[in-house]
Amino acid sequence: MGALFGYFAAADDDDALRAVVRDDELFGAEYDETVVKGLDPLLALGRAEELLTGRSALELRADPRCGGLVGTAEDGEVLVLSLSDALRDAAARSAEDTLSGVAARWAATEGLFHDPADPEHLVEFLRELAALASRATARGARLYCWVCP
Repeated sequence: MGALFGYFAAADDDDALRAVVRDDELFGAEYDETVVKGLDPLLALGRAEELLTGRSALELRADPRCGGLVGTAEDGEVLVLSLSDALRDAAARSAEDTLSGVAARWAATEGLFHDPADPEHLVEFLRELAALASRATARGARLYCWVCP
C-alpha cells in the first residue's frame, strides 16, 4: 500500500505529538491536515522546500526543524516530524504561478521519485500545503508531518 504522510498544523511540538497519540481515533483527527502517499517530508519535500525557499540542501540539513523528530507513537511505528518555519512561510505566500513552476521543476528532479512524477499531482499537493501553511500562519501554528508505513 505504501506509507501515508499526514501534513498538519499544530500549536507546538507537544500539540503535534497529540495528533498521533490517540485512543482509537485516526491520526490527525481534529487537526487541519492533508494526507498523501509517496511525498515524504525529508527527501521529496526537501527538494520542494529548496525550490520554494531558495535555501540549499546544506542549509536545510542544518535546520533542526527540517524533518526533526518530534516523537513517535504506536511502538515507534508512527513518527511525527517537524517542518521548517521557512517552508511554512514561503508556501503561505506563494502565488499560483509560483506553485506551478515549483511543481514542474520538482517533478523533473531526476532520481527523486520511483515513477515519473505527475506535475499536476505535485501542484495540487503544493496548493493544499500552501493553504494549510496560510491557515497555520494566521493562527501562529507550525507545520508537521506524521508518517505511517
